[in-house]
Amino acid sequence: MKTFFKLLFRVCVFLFFIALMVYTALPSPKFPGYLSDSMQNLEDADVETFLRRGYYTNFDRENVLDFYQNQMSSTFLGIPLLVYRLNYPPEEAFTWVRDQTRSTYLEEVVLPFRGSLFVNGFIPKLPKDDIWYKGSHFDQKVTVKYVPSPLLPRVIIMYLSLILLFIVGGQAINMFNNLFSDLARREK
Repeated sequence: MKTFFKLLFRVCVFLFFIALMVYTALPSPKFPGYLSDSMQNLEDADVETFLRRGYYTNFDRENVLDFYQNQMSSTFLGIPLLVYRLNYPPEEAFTWVRDQTRSTYLEEVVLPFRGSLFVNGFIPKLPKDDIWYKGSHFDQKVTVKYVPSPLLPRVIIMYLSLILLFIVGGQAINMFNNLFSDLARREK
């Protein structure tokens, strides 16, 4: 019976490994589409790289972030793939989006091992900071920066992570086996 469970465990681990490799090998999503009901900023700072875009919009923060999270979401064989958001202090927009970027909020939409989209929003608090672009008033400026993940590095990192997981997991199992063996001997 013990060999059956060992075999079952090894088959499950192998299938898990294959599933992770397939997930990692899936193509990264494309740069999300244009933010609907907004105006794209065509100034130099927002068009100097094809991985960054700026928009003027009247959407609130949650609508903007929901839009981009939906754009980055995908499924594989009908199974939704993991997408989550990380919230950063606005001061980090200089590092993650562009230096000299004004920021009220900064969030990252993450597809683990497959890419990220940084969403930076600037909502003016003072009348002098009101946003006007081409004669129209907007509630906020949104700057998005896409960070794709190249296939080879992400497969290598996933593979090395799994090897490390097996090593650490094996050591943890040995530690618990030794602990329980010692406890059993002490009770006798």
